[in-house]
Amino acid sequence: MTWELEDLVRHVRERSPFYRNLYASLPGRVASLESLPILDQGEFWRANGLENNSVLTGPMHDGIVFKSGGTTGSPKFSVFSKSEWAAFNVLFGRGIASSNVKAGDRVANLFYAGQLYGSFLFINKSLEESPVDVLQLPIGGATSVAETAALVADFGVNVVAGVPTTILELAEHAAARGLAGRMKLERVLFGGEAMYPDQRERLAEIFPGVRALSIGYASTDAGPLGYVDSSCGPNEHRSFGRETILEIVDEVTRRPIDETGREGLLVATDLGRSLMPIIRYPVGDRGMWLEPKGAADRKFLLMGRSDEAAKVGLVKIYTNDVREILMGLKSDLGPVNFQLVVVHHDRLDGLIVRIAAPSSSKATAAAAELLVRRIHEARPLYEEFVRESKVHPIRVEWVEPGGLETNPRTGKMRHVIDRRMSGARGN
Repeated sequence: MTWELEDLVRHVRERSPFYRNLYASLPGRVASLESLPILDQGEFWRANGLENNSVLTGPMHDGIVFKSGGTTGSPKFSVFSKSEWAAFNVLFGRGIASSNVKAGDRVANLFYAGQLYGSFLFINKSLEESPVDVLQLPIGGATSVAETAALVADFGVNVVAGVPTTILELAEHAAARGLAGRMKLERVLFGGEAMYPDQRERLAEIFPGVRALSIGYASTDAGPLGYVDSSCGPNEHRSFGRETILEIVDEVTRRPIDETGREGLLVATDLGRSLMPIIRYPVGDRGMWLEPKGAADRKFLLMGRSDEAAKVGLVKIYTNDVREILMGLKSDLGPVNFQLVVVHHDRLDGLIVRIAAPSSSKATAAAAELLVRRIHEARPLYEEFVRESKVHPIRVEWVEPGGLETNPRTGKMRHVIDRRMSGARGN
C-alpha cells in the first residue's frame, strides 16, 4: 500500500506516541511535507528501542526485523510488516530490471546474510520479484573466495552482485590463479558502498569489457531510495517517485534545495511504511539534483556521507559512539574534539580519527592504541575486515585545538569528512 502523505501523517499521529508528540504543535491538517520537522536521528532511535518503543504504530507480529547499525550497547533495528517487506522488494526489483539485469542472466548473490543483516535476503527477494526472469545462485559473502570462484565459473555466471570489497577479492583471486578466462562476467552489481575509479579500472583489467553498476540505493532504515537506468553514470541514481519522497536540504537552513548542482543532505519519506514510519528521515548521505524539479523519477548524484556516521567499506562508525569512547578516555586526554576522515587508496577504504587535544594531554601512541582497541571492541566487524584486508587499519592523528576542519560557510566543525572521491590518503 502506498499512502497519501496526509493520510500517513494522520495515521502516525493516532498510533505512534513519538510522532504524536513530534507533531503536537502542528495544525490538524498538514499543508505540505515541508511543514513537518526533519527527524533528529538521535531522538528517533532512542524512541525506537526494543523496550518501551514509542515509534511503532502497532505490534510486531509478522514481517521481518533487521539490525540497522549502532556500535555501542543499544543496537538499532528496523521492522517491516509482511506486506511492507513484499512491497519494498517489488519496488526495488523493478528498479534492478531498469538496466542491471536481462532475461536469462545467471546472477551470483555475494551479499552478506545472518546477524540480522538484510542485504542478502533483500537482493534475493528483489531479484525474485523483478519483472525480468533470471537464474539466481545464492552463494553469499561468507563463502570462501575459492569456492565462490569455482561456482561462478562452473555455472557460467555472467552477473555478480555484492559489495565492492567482495567483488574485488573474487577478481584478484581469479587473476592470481588464472581463472578469469573461465569466468563469463558481463556485469558486476555493487551495493552497500561506492565503487571508486581505481576499483573499476582493476576490474576492467581482470575482466575486459565488464560493466560495474550500482544495484540500487536503499537502506533498512530509510527504505528504497534510488535505482539505476541506462542514463545513469557513476554514483547517479533516479528517485523512486511516487513511493518514496526524496529531498535534498540545505545543511544549515534545513530548507529543501530545488535547483540542480547544489549539494545538500538527503532526507527520505517512505510512503510505503506505516508500522515503523519514516517521515523526513535524514539518510546520512549527501547529494545534488542533476535534473530540474518536476522531472520524472528525478536524477541525483550521491556525494558521500554526511555527519551522521562514517561508512568505511561496509562498517558504519557513528560519531556519537566515538564521542562516548573519547569521553571514557578524558582523564588521559583532557578535553578533546575530533572528526572522522574516510579515505580510499590502494582499492580499500580506511578511517582516520583526527583528534584535537591540548598540548599538555597524554596524546601518546599508547592512547591511540587504546582508542583503536575500544573502537574495535564496539565494532568488531571493523577489526575483522582489517584482518581480511577489506579495509585499512584505523589511524589516529593528533592536531592542536583549532586544527580540525570546519564548514567555511558556518564555522561549524565537520565531524565526518569523506575524502574517498578525491583518492586522498588524509595526509
